[in-house]
Amino acid sequence: MASFPIINLEKLNTEERPATMEQIKDACENWGFFELVDHGISIELMDTVEKMTKDHYKKCMEQRFKEMVAAKGLDAVQTEIDDLDWESTFFLKHLPVSNISEIPDLEDDYRKVMKEFAQELEKLAEKLLDLLCENLGLEKGYLKKAFYGSKGPNFGTKVSNYPPCPKPDLIKGLRAHTDAGGIILLFQDDKVSGLQLLKDDQWVDVPPMRHSIVVNIGDQLEVITNGKYKSVLHRVIAQTDGNRMSLASFYNPGSDAVIFPAPALVEKEAEENKQKYPKFVFEDYMKLYAGLKFQAKEPRFEAMKTMESTVNSSPIATV
Repeated sequence: MASFPIINLEKLNTEERPATMEQIKDACENWGFFELVDHGISIELMDTVEKMTKDHYKKCMEQRFKEMVAAKGLDAVQTEIDDLDWESTFFLKHLPVSNISEIPDLEDDYRKVMKEFAQELEKLAEKLLDLLCENLGLEKGYLKKAFYGSKGPNFGTKVSNYPPCPKPDLIKGLRAHTDAGGIILLFQDDKVSGLQLLKDDQWVDVPPMRHSIVVNIGDQLEVITNGKYKSVLHRVIAQTDGNRMSLASFYNPGSDAVIFPAPALVEKEAEENKQKYPKFVFEDYMKLYAGLKFQAKEPRFEAMKTMESTVNSSPIATV
């Protein structure tokens, strides 16, 4: 099997730009995942985010997680658990409105650093969307506009820790799923592994690398690209030792954004592939996804097709 795609974004500013764009195109078409190095986010900022995230877990969340494990008897399970994940998480919203000031137990310095990190990730996500536009032959800004809705994109970070697990064969860190949203940027632990994606019916490790950002395609980009780029099943395997940090930032369409295959891409398709995907309001998709996250995505797309007649054809739908 070809090796996991690792892309040096700095090379876009050199004579290697065409080859780098081709790498990104291949990763989007054949993997749904790739790992960025030299992506423009400062190493010092990433180091600070990592230290503060790990300190916050130790100080505020580790004991709570241990109490939950004890209360549910998870350290002594004998059969596979398929209705929960071995993770400790909280969620930060950045756009359209930040909730960072409302999350309890966060120190002020941590709030400030996470705001700065989110701003850098937002810029990177929008840069990547334009690179995808270029590869797809869409006008610059098309994907950002498609995500915009009436209030701009939804953007947030799931801050997770995956503590050591005594029974990793029976409890997943995070069960297999595709991501519902747009483009996902992950800053993950560089020492403790666990993230895997499904490629050609085999689970492949996403290599932990210091200061890298892992990027993956969400369901909405699959729809907009009419299946040219696909969201991919992935999971987290719990480890018996080491605590794995994961900060997954989701750059998603606005709640009232109407999502549908880009007409320019549909036109290029043979008749039988003209429009394989439905048209829907992003918020409606998220309501459906909430109950079906760990199931196949195809029935979700089919369910949205049945709702399609209710979607307003104007750029902004009323929900």
